[in-house]
Amino acid sequence: MAKVIEQRKKRPGRPEGQTQSREEILDASELMFAELGYAGTSLRHVAEKVDITTALITYYFGSKENLFREVFLRKGREIAKSRMQSLAAITADGRTPLVDDLVRAFLAPSIKLRETRQGLAFLRLHSRLHMEPEALSYELRREVYDESTRAYASAFLKALPELDEPTVYRRMSLLIGAYLYAFSDTNRLEELVPTNSPTPGIFYDLEEIVAFASAGMRAAAIPLR
Repeated sequence: MAKVIEQRKKRPGRPEGQTQSREEILDASELMFAELGYAGTSLRHVAEKVDITTALITYYFGSKENLFREVFLRKGREIAKSRMQSLAAITADGRTPLVDDLVRAFLAPSIKLRETRQGLAFLRLHSRLHMEPEALSYELRREVYDESTRAYASAFLKALPELDEPTVYRRMSLLIGAYLYAFSDTNRLEELVPTNSPTPGIFYDLEEIVAFASAGMRAAAIPLR
């Protein structure tokens, strides 16, 4: 017991005068990682953004890698949890759900993030995750999304018995890639759409995306060469 107390005494305390909350640091980091990526963001960048010392960030998170993990896990877990809850709701009566309902349940939590600046930043961060260090990005995606992705793949297999498992996973991969590209606003839509057209954001209506993605999931299987 005495040893535990001694270890606690040795742990660095929060730097004096630093009152910013953990959530404020996560919010600022989310914006920075989305804009500059993992490699381009430093603890100094974040500290300057929040007007604190790097010591406070180290106090809360220990390292840049741990900070990035916490930023990703914060909203990633919310998305995965919401997807699982929606899947449970549409399968509660024991019937096989429609493909459109599965796609809608899968995409809705992510498109909802577009309603806030922080949510959009997370989508941008997520869309560039494949460019981050593999050891970190793969681990985070496995930890956050494996359960929900496998659950939806199983549901799609029931709804589309004519497709085999590899085909369903390939199409889910295409679905995920498409929504990350579109939802994160990292595409050239605003450049391509004529200036007299409605605001490009109108093209991100959930039902239009559901219709597009569902058609892809339902398409006849193409034999691989």
